[in-house]
Amino acid sequence: MDIQTSPDPVARARELGAEIVAAADEIERTRRIPGALLERLHASRLFRMLLPRSAGGDETEPAVYVAAIEELARHDASIAWNTFALNSASLIAAYLEPAVNHAIFADPRSVVAWGPPNASRATAVEGGYRLTGRWDFGSGTRQARWIGAHCHVVEADGALRLNRFNQPTVRTLLFPASDVTLLDTWQTIGLRGTASDSYSVNDLFVSEAFSSTREDPTLRRERGPLYAFTMQGVYATGCAAVGIGIARAMLSEFIALASRKAPRNLGRLADNTVVQADVARAEARLGSARAYLIETLSTIYADADDVAPIEVADRARVRLACTNAIHGAAEVVDFAYKGAGVDAIFPGSPFERRFRDMHTLSQQIQARSAHFEQVGQILLGVPPEVFL
Repeated sequence: MDIQTSPDPVARARELGAEIVAAADEIERTRRIPGALLERLHASRLFRMLLPRSAGGDETEPAVYVAAIEELARHDASIAWNTFALNSASLIAAYLEPAVNHAIFADPRSVVAWGPPNASRATAVEGGYRLTGRWDFGSGTRQARWIGAHCHVVEADGALRLNRFNQPTVRTLLFPASDVTLLDTWQTIGLRGTASDSYSVNDLFVSEAFSSTREDPTLRRERGPLYAFTMQGVYATGCAAVGIGIARAMLSEFIALASRKAPRNLGRLADNTVVQADVARAEARLGSARAYLIETLSTIYADADDVAPIEVADRARVRLACTNAIHGAAEVVDFAYKGAGVDAIFPGSPFERRFRDMHTLSQQIQARSAHFEQVGQILLGVPPEVFL
């Protein structure tokens, strides 16, 4: 099969599986994606799943996108993480003018990356902004040709620019990666291959045209049900998909181990009734979390408007399904790691790296238990003022 022409992104992700596995140790050791594998990822168009067709992307529906990211994560979580991070950043194209999208995405190997918002501020000037600052957790910045920075805007009179919610706006500014200083800061226990480093710019001018905002989904220019979802919601689906993929791979490895391992003075794990019941519970927990996420995304996508953003109630459903999936995946990973005993503690085992990757992912904002509180408020009729 030609990976460049397969219409199914899940099949394209699966086709890369053996190459990703072969490169996994190098990715972990160097904290970089090998050049040959990076070229294959570009050729597969897996970095362009969420990019609008008008900008040269594939505009993949969310449930299929989740399945493709999950497939990558079964083979290597860092590859899956950066793939979802780069896809998430490409959603900004739905808010930009066609000429700007052409400048950024006309090169088929051009992708955008950024780190989360912080206290940085841009100064509004004639024609655009002046920007100085540093951002952390820049997943995909080592692969990106364009970088983004989320920041507040200081007007000429010194006041912060406000959005339609009467809160300080967060503007996203886009600029070539050549304008950025990358800082080697990503020394973590897991997801090491993402190289989610820090980056900085100094007194950089960014044209108004190369800016937008992620905080108001009514401002999108691109029609279609995919872009009716909020950018924050779609981002969460990618994070959940990585967790599901890690957990699925780890549970499969535990089942394989259980068929051959007999702990000292005991029979095979597979013949132990407690293990049998626990495997069944783990399968149910992971399978139901995945099914809930896929069903939620599919239903909302089918009913989404071509122009209007999805309602707050549907945004809450997306958030709940994603948070539930991440928590469920972490539970299954913990079961498999504990159940594997000493087989799980050695570097290079099928368990050790996945355990570290999962517990790095679970520290991310998408896994916050506070999301349940916010969703509960919406379900009970007391929604927060702004919910994306």
